[in-house]
Amino acid sequence: MKTAEPQATEVPNTEPPNAEPPAPEDRLDRYRARVFEERKRLRRAFSDPAARQREVLTDLLTFNAGTAYGKAHGFDRLRTLDDLRKAVPVQDYAALSPWIERMAEGEPNVLTADQPAVFFTSSGSTGAHKKIPVTPRFMRTAFFPFYYAAWAPMAEHFPDVLTRPDAVLNLKHDPVVAPATTASGRPHVGASQVDFGKMFGEHLSAEPGTAAPWATLPVPVAPDDHVEKMYLRLRMAVESDVRCVIGINPAMVAAVPYQLRLWWPRIVKDVRDGTLGGHPFRSPNPERAAELERLAAYFGTVRPAHIWPNMRLLFCWTTGLASLYLPRLREEFGPSVTALPAPVAASEGPVGVALDRHPTAGSLVVTASVYEFVDADRDLGPDVETLAPHELEPGREYHAIYSHVGGLYRYAGGDVVRVVDTVDGVPRVSYAGRRNRSDVAGERLRDAQVVRALQSALGGAGLAVRNAACHVETPDGRPPRYVFALAGESAWSTDETRRLTAALDTELTRESADYRAARDAGRLGPAELIRLDRDAFLEEWQESVGRGVRPTQVKDRLFRPDPENWRQLTGAAARQGDRS
Repeated sequence: MKTAEPQATEVPNTEPPNAEPPAPEDRLDRYRARVFEERKRLRRAFSDPAARQREVLTDLLTFNAGTAYGKAHGFDRLRTLDDLRKAVPVQDYAALSPWIERMAEGEPNVLTADQPAVFFTSSGSTGAHKKIPVTPRFMRTAFFPFYYAAWAPMAEHFPDVLTRPDAVLNLKHDPVVAPATTASGRPHVGASQVDFGKMFGEHLSAEPGTAAPWATLPVPVAPDDHVEKMYLRLRMAVESDVRCVIGINPAMVAAVPYQLRLWWPRIVKDVRDGTLGGHPFRSPNPERAAELERLAAYFGTVRPAHIWPNMRLLFCWTTGLASLYLPRLREEFGPSVTALPAPVAASEGPVGVALDRHPTAGSLVVTASVYEFVDADRDLGPDVETLAPHELEPGREYHAIYSHVGGLYRYAGGDVVRVVDTVDGVPRVSYAGRRNRSDVAGERLRDAQVVRALQSALGGAGLAVRNAACHVETPDGRPPRYVFALAGESAWSTDETRRLTAALDTELTRESADYRAARDAGRLGPAELIRLDRDAFLEEWQESVGRGVRPTQVKDRLFRPDPENWRQLTGAAARQGDRS
């Protein structure tokens, strides 16, 4: 009989509230020790994952039994997962939002016995800003153990990227001086905008790159001018030996080569003059400016690999639409650059974290939440039957549902995960896409099915893309059809485009029995393809950021149901008749 490890809630916080930040010369050693210890502790929990899940359930029920939500659902009488299933429906943010709004207005003891310290924003699938309550207890018992462990592969295999603050270009780091607040005065910000040291006493938690010279910009810039902030950081970084780029959202990483080309003359001038966005900054650096001009002249273009020859690592999501363009994107940063997968997580909580160098998948964080899953092809509803982690099958995809001490119960956040395998007794999962489906004729297509169809069709044709999107068109007098917009990595012949279109339609029928049935019955017409300029999606991304949307929230979108958005993306190509 195995001896149970101490449950996560009993682990002492090694960075107590109000602890002083470690001295600079001591911080790296303490940081590495912390991330390795959290990884070791999580792996120890894998010795009996079912017991860890029971402990998490017991803790959240006991701690929150006296809350308004706990009383309404009889938490004091619940003991098992089956009890929780009977008492609490599967629910999304809309179902919990009345309770959350009460918390945001300052009412105590609503969803949690712990008062939220901050509310994380989350764009969700609609773009509307959610308010995710974040409590000190959730951060201590669920978030920080997973969060530190997430950096262990980097610290273990790429130690040099941590030795200097300016060795990491952290694209997601975006501190705010005057954050938005809820009615109760609590900050309402993105997770990347929170100083965990000041707010929770976790001074070691500062991410790699957050102490770089460009982390806090030394010249004035409007808080919502995200394009200018990206320019200023990139301009500063070209004078450093950057070895790692952290983006989490891969669209941010993909934007870097495009932005270098877009802003190149301005960057070189600022470097030569010693200015930053035209503001006095430092001594002129004509030598570096001349070197940058020689690189651009020699190669005929400018790539991150030219500017930062010691680049070693990208840290971002590696699945979903990113899986289509990440192989070529890595080449932009250097031929031997590694892409480590960011955690499968959302503002609401973690699901999986990579503890090694697996290119796509991370282990289920069994100490953070009580996890349930539903087959991805099933519709979610309050009474849908769920599976426990040990019932999952490799190669299958599932809706992820979680309950944790921070006040989310049987919460369907909207992400679909793919079970890659089982290691150390727990499933390893990768992000497969959002749960939204496209369904105009009973085809019920999911993100992951379309991405796999695109991968197979492109691979069979020997072609590569920079991004992709699709839209359903309904021609007069004919069945609706899927039209795909692809930004090719290079020029394609008319014959290649025609063959790719036919192959894509075939792969969709292989991926989805519902799509095949709709095609066979004539409810759907054959797929069509529009070829876009190679930078079309990057230009769209940059324009969205230019409208004031934070870069972390401008993510790849496969399904484009909005006709106006589709027209803006494809208008020029459609007018030129560049479709098959």
